[in-house]
Amino acid sequence: MHIDWATLGAIAVVAAAAALTTVLLVAFAIVELSPRSGRPGIDGSGDGGATRAHPAVGTALAVLSLVAAGLIVSYGLYLILA
Repeated sequence: MHIDWATLGAIAVVAAAAALTTVLLVAFAIVELSPRSGRPGIDGSGDGGATRAHPAVGTALAVLSLVAAGLIVSYGLYLILA
């Protein structure tokens, strides 16, 4: 029996990259959907020095991240089942 180690290594790297990307996309979606903390900034204004985006922007980014993660998972299932 012959094992093609180069191909096996390439598959392992791609699988690890896909897993990491999926986890990061879901984590990004969770961060975008979480409410902002109300900690006061240096000047006491409460915004922490950051500009505030409209909540719909965070929701849209979260949805896009979850759709991308879902597409990665769906493609992986397709490759397994096909």
